[in-house]
Amino acid sequence: MDLKWVLLDDDFGTDVDSLSEVLNVPPIISRILLRRGVNSLEKAKMFFRSSLDQLYDPFLMKDMDKAVERLRRAVLSDEHILIYGDYDVDGITSISFLYLILRDIGAKVHYYIPDRQLEGYGLSLKGIDYARELCTGLIVTVDCGITGHKEINYARSLGMDLIVSDHHEPSRELPDAAAVLDPKRPDCDYPFKQLAGVGVTYKLAQGLLQRMNIDLSILEKYIELVAIGTSADIVPLVDENRIFVKHGLARLNETENIGLAALINAANLRNREIGTGQIVFILAPRINAVGRMGDAERAVRLLTTSDENEAREIAGVLEQENRYRKSVDEETFREALEQARREFQPEQTRALILHKQGWHSGVIGIVASRVVEKYFRPTILITVEDGIGKGSARSVEGFDLYGALKECEDLLLAFGGHKYAAGLSIASDKIPEFKKRFEQIARERIQDEHLIPKLAIDSELRLSDINPKFTKLLQLFAPFGPHNMRPVFVSHNLEVIGNPTVVGSNHLRFKIRQNGQAFDVIAFGMADLSYRLVPGDRDLKLAYVIEENEYMGKTTIQLRAKDLR
Repeated sequence: MDLKWVLLDDDFGTDVDSLSEVLNVPPIISRILLRRGVNSLEKAKMFFRSSLDQLYDPFLMKDMDKAVERLRRAVLSDEHILIYGDYDVDGITSISFLYLILRDIGAKVHYYIPDRQLEGYGLSLKGIDYARELCTGLIVTVDCGITGHKEINYARSLGMDLIVSDHHEPSRELPDAAAVLDPKRPDCDYPFKQLAGVGVTYKLAQGLLQRMNIDLSILEKYIELVAIGTSADIVPLVDENRIFVKHGLARLNETENIGLAALINAANLRNREIGTGQIVFILAPRINAVGRMGDAERAVRLLTTSDENEAREIAGVLEQENRYRKSVDEETFREALEQARREFQPEQTRALILHKQGWHSGVIGIVASRVVEKYFRPTILITVEDGIGKGSARSVEGFDLYGALKECEDLLLAFGGHKYAAGLSIASDKIPEFKKRFEQIARERIQDEHLIPKLAIDSELRLSDINPKFTKLLQLFAPFGPHNMRPVFVSHNLEVIGNPTVVGSNHLRFKIRQNGQAFDVIAFGMADLSYRLVPGDRDLKLAYVIEENEYMGKTTIQLRAKDLR
């Protein structure tokens, strides 16, 4: 599907030149900064030189004082504390981070992750019973719990207190817990609403250490876990999220965490710079795989172990599980596409709801995302077993999944999530009616413009503008992610030098030139566009990002194509 190129043309007036002069940077750089809300020297210092000292006071979050006091009391009185978390990367890193902190300060701490296949997402009665077996006095949920009313009431009936630490959208009523930490609570005035689950967990630990007068440097000891969970959850990389990831990445490249080191080695990332891309596409899938395909507890053991042999063994298991996950992923994607082709009508289809008996629930979220990439329609994949469907939903820009599911609430057994990603469960006999209603909601709210994938372009650029100094300035914008993407540029009238070559499975490598300045270009997944590259042609239009490529000890500037015409 062709992308619609949108050249961003904000009218910043004289602010561009003023900021350029203050910072001594090219106007293109100051324009990109202004788009990110950086409009002064002070804000530029905070953006480029972010510090953990810039983090907000955790007690600005609603119920933080209650949560910290209850957790402090549990630590000091040697109560058994159970951390209950989700089985995805955000949940696994949340559990590992809080477990390590509490263990280091001498707490009696345990953890529990529900089985994806048997228990599903969120709090479960089985998990509460496990806490009772441990004689647990306090359960702390991380990255889940905000909609666990029934399970929380059950735990309270057994004499246990709960602290809910979550970042998902709350339901109409908050659970009856000792404290509910969620920046998305309507009555919460916390300045930053877009924390990942591990970010909320960090704030809880930060508040506890402050209240107990414990040196906060212990938080930095495990900050790379916060960076991994935040990056993997695809939350906006701005504000506190950007601080977490930037400082976590700095430690990740030299991590002292034995399990992470083993995972990095198994993934062939040792001695390579690790950024958000390496987390999202290499490390996170391996951590996710054990939760998707089996027991996520192994991932927590990996991230919390002090035994190098155990770390190497578990890292090897994660590699195997990830390979198996890929094979299941491919088969499910093939079957989903077969269904989609039968149902898809370009002028009429506004959403795709695909369902099948026996799809592995561990991969339907990944496959839903791939179907969205293919058809650019909100997509829900539902796997059915024993009369119950479990679904994962992914959306496109401009369509609120969570809001749409809320309007179908009477047809669902449960649901939760975000604007662009959600999960649900449904009785199989309700799927046809749900499908009809959801598609009607999509038809009413999705306009034609929402169905055209767009490529936002920061600026037009001449190849002669690209040099090592300009590239270094661009690197200062990292870490890159949602709301702080790597700047995209476009250049026109480019000459194609020589013949392009197909590398890997479906990638293009070629060379371009403009007024004597030449660069190598890599175009991932674009082998089918090779017909647009005519050797000697001087009319190529290229949208790209600028990167450094290191090969055999030599670093060069390379362009990574986003699209070409």
